[in-house]
Amino acid sequence: MKLLLVEDDAPLAQALQRGLELLGHSVVVLPGARGFEAMLRADRWDAVVLDLTLPDGDGIELLRAMRSRRDATPVIVVSARGDRSDRIGLLDEGADDYLTKPVDLDELSARLRAITRRSHRELVGGAALRHGALRADPASGTVSLRGRALALRERERWLLMCFLRQPDHVFTRAQLEAVMPGAGRAPDSNAVEVYVHHLRRKIASDIIVTVRGLGYRLGPPPPES
Repeated sequence: MKLLLVEDDAPLAQALQRGLELLGHSVVVLPGARGFEAMLRADRWDAVVLDLTLPDGDGIELLRAMRSRRDATPVIVVSARGDRSDRIGLLDEGADDYLTKPVDLDELSARLRAITRRSHRELVGGAALRHGALRADPASGTVSLRGRALALRERERWLLMCFLRQPDHVFTRAQLEAVMPGAGRAPDSNAVEVYVHHLRRKIASDIIVTVRGLGYRLGPPPPES
């Protein structure tokens, strides 16, 4: 699983990251609220592990913002707050599960498996992304234009999925570079421009539009014929 762990307690975050990675997960740690929305918008996460008390924000507000824009990424809240009313309130706000600290790694991993299984079942049959004549299936990674399969590289496909999931959002180059596959291997500074160019060449010249001074957004849908 690809997990986003939002936790400001550095020793705990490091321990959870190490433990989850040993169990085969890919984990990115975010030490606070800053950058949370950008990370969610710029990539697809199998689940979010979210602390409530952050130095620069409130985890509950982050969760509310996610659900208000219909982001259905599974969320497990991890917090020292353990009252029954807290748990009920968080579930009502849209959390998929709730664990109190200290966290048992095996239990956290089991609950992550459970909520992602539920999420997958809910998405079966409805995961396809459509934009005019363009069709993309995140589950299989296939992309087609007017019924013809497109041969896209991993980063091209990843970039296209970002825009298709958030068709009205303007992404900055920095947001995309921060979470692009292979970002940990220091991609070229012009990587985003290169893959935008490839998508324009393979799909349509205006499939990705440059917003001057801001970044990029999805362009008009390709016609069906």
